[in-house]
Amino acid sequence: MATKSGDTAHLYDGKTVRSSAPSRKKLAGTSSSSGEIPKDAIPTVEIPTFIESLLGGPLVPKMKFLPADKMVQNLQLGCYGVLIALGILTYIVTPAVGTIWFTVTGSMTVASILQIMVVVCAVGTGFWGTMFRDARFLLVSYVLFILSVMRFASSKVSFSQDLFGEAFMESELMLTILVVIYAVLLVMYFELSNGVLRFSMLDTSIRTREVYVMNVKKIIGKYHRSLVINPLIAGTLAMLVLSVNTILPAFISLFSEQTALRMEESVELISVYGVALGTLFVFIIVGGLFILDLPTHLQSWRENKD
Repeated sequence: MATKSGDTAHLYDGKTVRSSAPSRKKLAGTSSSSGEIPKDAIPTVEIPTFIESLLGGPLVPKMKFLPADKMVQNLQLGCYGVLIALGILTYIVTPAVGTIWFTVTGSMTVASILQIMVVVCAVGTGFWGTMFRDARFLLVSYVLFILSVMRFASSKVSFSQDLFGEAFMESELMLTILVVIYAVLLVMYFELSNGVLRFSMLDTSIRTREVYVMNVKKIIGKYHRSLVINPLIAGTLAMLVLSVNTILPAFISLFSEQTALRMEESVELISVYGVALGTLFVFIIVGGLFILDLPTHLQSWRENKD
């Protein structure tokens, strides 16, 4: 009986045997001995600009999204409500006196008309950008709202006109509350409109199976809680800043009643100087909390609780 030979050399007749893939062999032959990394092997890192950071994503001419899911629709509805309230409060707390339009034209009538047009355009572009999830219109709305509140010749907060009666107009507490509500609504509008874009991107990526995200409901729940907690914290800090003409004299009265009375009646404490001083106090409080490492203790408490 014939036995099979163990020689397998005939299997490789006419064939070329390589120890590695041709591309690797070619790269090994052309690589330099200096050990430098090829330029095409270094990935490019795109750092978002300030505008892109403000919008929560890249600013492109048109972003294609799938039809909005329930989460995005709820954010859009919330943004519509905030826009309406913000437009009304902008007209109330930003009189035409002291605006850019009054400085340029010198006419109260023309400045009032231009101010109303700017507020209406800011609300309109905000509605359009939120409805169609277009970052370009949202950016225009942001700029118009910022322009509408810029002051040049007003050292004291005032109302556009007597809409609530003379007693209400002379109440510094009610004026402060309205200004704080306006500031919180403006920040909430920025956050909700950015949330519409961010969650539209996330929802589109998940539904097209580009990414896989675990515990989406938990993420949405935390975001909803932040939409309630953050405005409360911001409103409280803003009230502290704008109430410095009441808080600071109360502290000074422990040492000198006369000095406290002069500070309470001082115009500077309810103007730019008072806001700056109140902001300093707020930063001192927040800085003290960070020195105590409160965020780390809070995070550890949450992890242990989970």
